[in-house]
Amino acid sequence: MIAIALGLAMTQISETESVTLDVNGTQRQFYVYFPKTKDAKLRPVVFAFHGHGGNSRYSVAKFKVNKLWPEAISIYPQGLPTVGQLTDPKGEKNGWQGKAGDNDDRDLKFFDAMLKWVHTKAQVNDKAVFTMGHSNGGGFTYLLWNTHPDTFAAIAPFAAGGLAVRGKKPIPVFHVSGRNDPLVKFGMQSRSLDYVRKLDECEPEGKKIGEFMTRFESKINTPVVWYVHEGGHELPEDALAESVKFLKTFVKE
Repeated sequence: MIAIALGLAMTQISETESVTLDVNGTQRQFYVYFPKTKDAKLRPVVFAFHGHGGNSRYSVAKFKVNKLWPEAISIYPQGLPTVGQLTDPKGEKNGWQGKAGDNDDRDLKFFDAMLKWVHTKAQVNDKAVFTMGHSNGGGFTYLLWNTHPDTFAAIAPFAAGGLAVRGKKPIPVFHVSGRNDPLVKFGMQSRSLDYVRKLDECEPEGKKIGEFMTRFESKINTPVVWYVHEGGHELPEDALAESVKFLKTFVKE
């Protein structure tokens, strides 16, 4: 059972407000944006998870879902000091659990608490809940797909892969890779996408879209778009914008 106590909004950044939840005795923080239009529409919800060493304030500026999709509720959670899978062996920087069971599932419980909280504050479209994340946050996005197979309409992991990529139910995926990524190697990301495309029952050959994207259609309407750039571990602005466009296409009323 998850015990939740709502903290007061503290500061505002770019039209968002900071919220603190007490989740099983641990103070967890996130920024949230609510659409300014007041109507009776059910709202999509997008979670955006920073990479290892990041924070929620950085996520607002980096992902800026509230700017790219102002009609949606966007949530920017902050991780806790966590041992990194690739860096930070002492666990001095903020991050997210790498697999189910790690750290008593504190981050999975945090997600559940945020989703429960937002239902108390707005009319949520439960058919249009999405998550994205970069690096360690992308791995956590894949983990959420695994542990919450019926929650998300689509996901967008960036610069992520490996053992976390074990979805239990087909889902549309927008994945971003840097061909020269020094941390999450391109080969590993490629193998992860092989698994995703197989589970999503995608066509073996994709269709090139512009310079960087390849779309793999699916006979069960769970396509995969792979955005491959020539850089490293960074998230290009265009890739972020394209990922939000992709998520928007899977909003169901």
